[in-house]
Amino acid sequence: MSKTIQQLFSLEGRMALVTGGSRGLGLQMAQALGEAGASVLLTSRKAGDLEESTALLKRNGIAAQWVAADASDPAEVNRVVDETMRRFGRIDILVNNAGASWGAAAEEHPLEAWDKVMNLNARSLFVFAQAVARASMIPRGSGRIVNIASIAGLGGNPPAMKTIAYNTSKGAAVNFTRALAAEWGAYGITVNAIAPGFFPSRMSQGLLDALGEDEIAQRSPLQRLGDDDDLKGAVLLFACDAGKHITGQVLAVDGGASCVVAG
Repeated sequence: MSKTIQQLFSLEGRMALVTGGSRGLGLQMAQALGEAGASVLLTSRKAGDLEESTALLKRNGIAAQWVAADASDPAEVNRVVDETMRRFGRIDILVNNAGASWGAAAEEHPLEAWDKVMNLNARSLFVFAQAVARASMIPRGSGRIVNIASIAGLGGNPPAMKTIAYNTSKGAAVNFTRALAAEWGAYGITVNAIAPGFFPSRMSQGLLDALGEDEIAQRSPLQRLGDDDDLKGAVLLFACDAGKHITGQVLAVDGGASCVVAG
């Protein structure tokens, strides 16, 4: 028997773990999942930010909790997953959003900065996905994993962005998504990615200030930057039953910037 649209997009009774969830895009997506009915656990490094963001979600009627941890440390990742399972008993949705960037010309880029970015933006996706799948998704025979990539990982280097490690890590996130989707479909787990364009955030603000927000906005067909609502529909689609037949896909949410041919 087919479901109604309301049933397909409902997350009632489900549990979502959102990494890098204390601010920016992570908090926006956590709010969307919570508004659709999911219980949410936020994790990031700073307890103060997490406490503030969790209080915000609770004021909006969302069942939210937090655990402070460093997503680049596998021991910390396992602690987060163990604690989430202890509190909720299941993890239905994983949003792999934690990330970092580093600006430097490729010929001057410090190796330690390369490792920091790659460990957080690429390796942590695998470590979190593996831990969550082992603890909950594979035994239950279902799960939704949403990796946050970037249009910077879809091809080359956007103009004036000297962020070789970041771009490389986001390209890795794209192919990681495809490879994992192919392998874990047999377990009933879907794996998809969202590739945001420019959204105002702490991570992007330096580049936005250097290049000019208006200048960047004019490069996309919609001539605007992303806002506080623009990732909500995408993450909900990949997390809910309406997206149960979608896996291994990368959705650019960028105002059309990725379809423009430079010339």
